[in-house]
Amino acid sequence: MSDTKHIQRQGMALGFFAGYVDTLGFLALFGLFTAHVTGNFILIGAALADPSRSSVLLKFLAFPAFIAGVAAGRILVLLVERRQALALRPALLLELVLLLGFMGFGIAATPVGGEAGPLAMTSGLLGAAAMGAHSAISRLLLGHLAPTSMMTGNVTQIVIDAVDLLRGADDPGLKARFAKVLWPLLSFAIGCIAAAFGYLWFGFAALALPVLILVGLLVSERPQQLAQAQPTIS
Repeated sequence: MSDTKHIQRQGMALGFFAGYVDTLGFLALFGLFTAHVTGNFILIGAALADPSRSSVLLKFLAFPAFIAGVAAGRILVLLVERRQALALRPALLLELVLLLGFMGFGIAATPVGGEAGPLAMTSGLLGAAAMGAHSAISRLLLGHLAPTSMMTGNVTQIVIDAVDLLRGADDPGLKARFAKVLWPLLSFAIGCIAAAFGYLWFGFAALALPVLILVGLLVSERPQQLAQAQPTIS
């Protein structure tokens, strides 16, 4: 597989993954945004103003859980890179373990009821930590991709680029940048829709799909890493 196709598939897979996981958490756990810190701040403010809103504690704790996921991702990358090894697969494995915890505790908590009990709370916090790790991986190891979990910047960039394309701007990198942002954005939107139907039909077990996506990324990274580690023969 060419590097260009590999990068495009990475962006699409991770965009779909982020939209799917964040939407499922929102539907399953009282409007919790597992990857959207700004959204949780808004929900906390709304819950403090209206105490009848459910599970404000979960939204408070989701912020430190997200931070813990980012910190764990950063520490893992540092430890692996100090050994002069490639860090992407171990970092994806960390995210996979956290995501499995999100799914497992969520299934155990079903039916969740009107308030987040201990199992549902643990599920949500592991989901937030998983998406914190996802954000750290994107920033530290996948800087060649467009952001895959925060779409406001992507929408802004794609509109700017679309206007420049329409006016015939003299920018040789414009089409490539437009495509770089477009595919993760579309994949994120599709992931949101898929998660809504997945949760409706299967509950927390619908997280099996993003689990499979991470497994697929882990498998696809193996030949890439072997190729990079291969000594050059002169």
